[in-house]
Amino acid sequence: MSGQGAVDSGEGVGRALVLIGIGAGDPDWITVKAVHAIERLDVLFAVLKEDGLDELVEARRVLIERYRTTPLRTVELKDPPRPWRTAHDYNAAVKLWRRQRLEQWGAAVAENLGGGETGGFLVWGDPSLFESTLAIVQQLIAASSSPIGLEVLPGVSCVHALTAAHQIPLNRQGRAVQIMPARLLADGLPEGLDDAVAMLDGEQTFSLIDPTGIDIYWGAYLGTADEILIAGDLAEKRDEILRVRAEAVERKGWVFDIYLLRRR
Repeated sequence: MSGQGAVDSGEGVGRALVLIGIGAGDPDWITVKAVHAIERLDVLFAVLKEDGLDELVEARRVLIERYRTTPLRTVELKDPPRPWRTAHDYNAAVKLWRRQRLEQWGAAVAENLGGGETGGFLVWGDPSLFESTLAIVQQLIAASSSPIGLEVLPGVSCVHALTAAHQIPLNRQGRAVQIMPARLLADGLPEGLDDAVAMLDGEQTFSLIDPTGIDIYWGAYLGTADEILIAGDLAEKRDEILRVRAEAVERKGWVFDIYLLRRR
């Protein structure tokens, strides 16, 4: 079965999905409302990254064990490969990946979420920020042959985890801040933009742009025991960040990082 026209088991009886923002890394960042939502779940849909990031899977297990008083039925969803990393057409590759996710998730929900039951997804950070889960679940619900309710619970985003860790405001008085994929910074900070948060920087774009007059606030593994923070003049700090980041990847096999560029 697939999410497109799948015959599901709900028979239209009060089924629901809840997307639970669980924060950027610290298990104490989860909200009280999210704790209540975890407690009332009938089934958890757990997305397993194709890179086999066991630490992320274990972090979810810790949350469930901490905030559930009864065992939770879990349906594992093995994530499709992410072809845009090497694809010539980025947008087409992302579209394919999302379609594969939709088909897989639609089938899983149809087969495992019964009438009157609530299913949940634990979403890193906040479900509304650089997260495809919300968009895919909305498509899944639209394609379902019977009604499914939806609830979205916010979480501590990596953006706010970064600024809190560095003890700086996200925006400066009277100025705008932009959150963007790092590939849009390939030519440097856009004219007229003084503050930009860069996400998904697999190419370390910060090290390739003109650093004149720019400070960087960089963080990795935010909210965890492995948290790393570096801040200062981009010209002076970029080589240090490259070295520390490479060492972290070598040590752990993966890295989640984010940074704010701020024009002085």
